[in-house]
Amino acid sequence: MARTSKEAATEPASYESALAELEQLVAAMEGGQMPLDRLLESYTRGASLLEYCRGRLKAVEDQVKVLEDGQLKDWGAA
Repeated sequence: MARTSKEAATEPASYESALAELEQLVAAMEGGQMPLDRLLESYTRGASLLEYCRGRLKAVEDQVKVLEDGQLKDWGAA
């Protein structure tokens, strides 16, 4: 299933969808059967998805810090 460059540039609907797409890209790239230009396009999209996921995780971490009065606490600590 080929994507156009416009489709590849869209922001994911959620963290979960970004992670699923990233996992699919990695699996396809590891398969070793992808043409070079498609490999580069997939790598670029993967980097974008990774940046999106890291940003979402950082936003959640920041919210947890606010909820914990500025201190990030261990999830296991009660």
